[in-house]
Amino acid sequence: MGLIAEVKKASPTAGIIAADFDPVVIAQKYEQGGAHALSVLTDKQFFQGDLTYLTRIRSHVALPLLRKDFMLHEVQLAEACVAGADAVLLIVAALEQDRLEALYQEAELLQMDVLVEVHNAEELDRALEIGATLIGINNRNLTTFEVDLATTEALSEEVPESVILVCESGLKTRLDTQRAFDAGCNAILVGESLMRAGDIAAQIDELLGVQ
Repeated sequence: MGLIAEVKKASPTAGIIAADFDPVVIAQKYEQGGAHALSVLTDKQFFQGDLTYLTRIRSHVALPLLRKDFMLHEVQLAEACVAGADAVLLIVAALEQDRLEALYQEAELLQMDVLVEVHNAEELDRALEIGATLIGINNRNLTTFEVDLATTEALSEEVPESVILVCESGLKTRLDTQRAFDAGCNAILVGESLMRAGDIAAQIDELLGVQ
């Protein structure tokens, strides 16, 4: 099981998660604790992120970096590339199909990986239609904001084995990670439970202790 650890100061649902926030220190703790990649929130309006976090983290950490933001335009992809991102997030729910495909292809031209995020079966079909090979299933309902790992368990049955599958949202314990692992996920993306952990390395061990 791979871990994408998220550098995340705040969220619309949780508010401020880390008042004493230093993105570089957090990224270094993730790397030292055994994370395999980092997700860096750059959205200012909802998550109090910043594009400069990517650049700062890139100069101190060797792990692959994902720019997590509401990516709507090719300019944002170029920004991510220049800032040091190895991958970007495309949210199917936020994009019309032609824009989703165009941004996916542009990211590939920039030699960045693309994590395509889905919430339901229709969005999964759209992700597969553009040839996505790295898909994240977000367990958070965009309407109610409720989180249910059963979303991953249901949708994973429709994902081809050739696709790398990432479980997102609601992962707090080893039992949660075990559910994702048993559903066929290759990785988990975790932010809040790691950001709130007093001992990040211990929490990483807890989450990755699946078999």
